[in-house]
Amino acid sequence: MLIRIVRMTFRPEEVNVFLENFEANKNLIRNFPGCHHLELWQDFSEKNIFVTYSHWESEETLNKYRDSELFKSVWSFTKALFAEKPQAFSIKKLQEVSK
Repeated sequence: MLIRIVRMTFRPEEVNVFLENFEANKNLIRNFPGCHHLELWQDFSEKNIFVTYSHWESEETLNKYRDSELFKSVWSFTKALFAEKPQAFSIKKLQEVSK
């Protein structure tokens, strides 16, 4: 499994536009073949910073999504709202520490 984390900083006046677009597309993204989990997080203090956290079956399935018309449409819309360049990380979980 591949975990994808994308940190995005938006112009404050564009936050609601981003949230509306995420709401309109979240189920399409989540149901894309290979996507097993999708979350949207908001920074506790900086209300214009968001993070998407998703689980992908493999790097190949993530790349298929990134090559899809869905991604191209969502990303081209989203990147026009940025205040800063986004940061993206593809990682794998090594350990989960339980109580």
